[in-house]
Amino acid sequence: MFKKILIANRGEIACRVAATARRLGIRTVAVYSDADAQAKHVQVCDEAVHIGGPAPRDSYLRHERILEVARATGAQAIHPGYGFLSENEVFAQACEQAGIVFIGPPASAIAAMGSKAAAKALMEKAGVPLVPGYHGDRQESDFLLAQAQAIGFPVLIKASAGGGGKGMRAVQAAEEFEAALASCKREARSSFGDDHVLVERYVTRPRHIEIQVFCDAHGNGVYLFERDCSVQRRHQKVLEEAPAPGMTPQRRREMGEAAVAAARAVGYVGAGTVEFIAEQDGRFYFMEMNTRLQVEHPVTEAITGHDLVEWQLRVAAGEPLPARQEDLHIRGHAIEARLCAENPEANFLPATGPLRVFRPPTRASEFTVAPVRVDAGVREGDEISPYYDSMIAKLIVHGDTREQALARLDAALAETHIVGLHTNVAFLRRVVTSASFAGADLDTALIERERAHLFGQPGLPLACAVAGVAARVLADEAALQDADPWSRRDGWRLHGTARRRMEIEAAGQRHVAFLEYLHDGRHVLDLGGQRQPLQVHARSAEVHEVVLGESRWRLTVYRHGEHFHVFAPEGVAVLQWIDAIAHAGEGVHEGGRLTAPMPGKVLALHVSAGQAVKKGQALAVMEAMKMEHTIAAPADGVIEALLYGVGDQVAEGAELLRLKVS
Repeated sequence: MFKKILIANRGEIACRVAATARRLGIRTVAVYSDADAQAKHVQVCDEAVHIGGPAPRDSYLRHERILEVARATGAQAIHPGYGFLSENEVFAQACEQAGIVFIGPPASAIAAMGSKAAAKALMEKAGVPLVPGYHGDRQESDFLLAQAQAIGFPVLIKASAGGGGKGMRAVQAAEEFEAALASCKREARSSFGDDHVLVERYVTRPRHIEIQVFCDAHGNGVYLFERDCSVQRRHQKVLEEAPAPGMTPQRRREMGEAAVAAARAVGYVGAGTVEFIAEQDGRFYFMEMNTRLQVEHPVTEAITGHDLVEWQLRVAAGEPLPARQEDLHIRGHAIEARLCAENPEANFLPATGPLRVFRPPTRASEFTVAPVRVDAGVREGDEISPYYDSMIAKLIVHGDTREQALARLDAALAETHIVGLHTNVAFLRRVVTSASFAGADLDTALIERERAHLFGQPGLPLACAVAGVAARVLADEAALQDADPWSRRDGWRLHGTARRRMEIEAAGQRHVAFLEYLHDGRHVLDLGGQRQPLQVHARSAEVHEVVLGESRWRLTVYRHGEHFHVFAPEGVAVLQWIDAIAHAGEGVHEGGRLTAPMPGKVLALHVSAGQAVKKGQALAVMEAMKMEHTIAAPADGVIEALLYGVGDQVAEGAELLRLKVS
């Protein structure tokens, strides 16, 4: 076994690899960029070396620099994690030439599976079922359109070198094809440096089912069963579970054997995932092979009881697989939720900013199989930057049955408190409780099918949220007063009551409430003319028992200035207590401004100064966190000025162009 390894990655996966290495007595070397100097993965490894600037191309993608660090620190092997260099055959080959073990498959296997088109040709020879489509080298737009028409719409355009939902577009009709192809190629060039695409039939109501495979250098190969990853947004996974609901033993064996055959066809060694598109009737087609560990590997660990990172290390060190196929069995059910910095209500726009509060479930384990597990590469106070993926952490639950796992996941999500930026936590709770997911009616369009349940939901009742604000304000003021009667902040007066006006903004709406301080120390909350007695008992600075009229809640309230986040088992509310003096003069409407919704780079400008545009027309394209975002006209008008050019980096809120509304 190795004595020291270098982890060529960051965040959650770097911490995950370090946890297993520490358990096995293997020393670890972290690498970090300028943006990650104080990151968690730097702290948990035994050594850490700076490798460059915050952009991945200046740090985590510099394989020469990473190899230099490995040699200098005496690392015997490099674990690439996922993303960055994990599926880069040039890096794998460079490791081999440097005499350093690459903890992954041979460079030849990565190359064979790195091109979707070439991989499908190999799979066809190996007898693995394929989706009908064009996987050849010709890339002229007219030719590809003709191929799409021959296949029949709808079709899916996919970057041949792609992954993670990038460089992928579903096209419903011929007139949409040219624009979708151009966007797909542009995103593929940006993400992978290769704009080669393939075109396939778009399977209606498809399920995304993948098989975890493992092979060693001694000719052994096994599959560790399947994961259902059908719940997706923007072709990226949101929830993953194992085993796949409705999977029969016969179908599991067929898919598992096909996956192992796919791995053997390229001389595979190590951990890999063979991804399939499955019809609702159970028919399945090879989609691609990810030649690395997957983000969702913890659900496989939960149902098998095996540490897949340990398997990777042992296989890379030349040991045989720790188990044979007949030794592997499924235990219970596991589900993983990806906690991401994004705004589901704004088409999952990535978010950046500080993690002012990051409180996972209190009884969760980290990086080990447990009823509730959290794998995180960040801590409270860390910053989510625009340079890397938007995932904050992974929440994994395991139960004896799917129903038990669902209940544990909902409870764990309710206990997860994140403040400082938009997240998808509340959205995930709605997905988990949706009729389709709870009933295992799964396909990749589940989020669209359940749109009415998943989006535009009110969260906590307003009265509950305002009572939470009042409870936190009362607790804060009580903590500030001392024995001096003049320090009292409770509105006490010798006769009568004090009435305090509270102007609250919630979900874009302003409300006026009054908190009344009665002479005997009791309180009354008046909201919209409805007066109800309010009782509060502070369990801590943040946790409060609140009784408003006949309703009782246990609320956790985080306060940052005039911003309040109120968490309850029933939901979450975000409120602002408006200070009328501090906000005097605000609220003037600034029509015609089109601003950047997040920090990023201007990829394309579709208009010029003086041009007339229609509402909804695409004006510009931005790139941030590896995804493209289109800026559209909010109304009819004329472009007055372009304030940035293609290739410019812009800050969140920067005015990109000026529109004179008609």
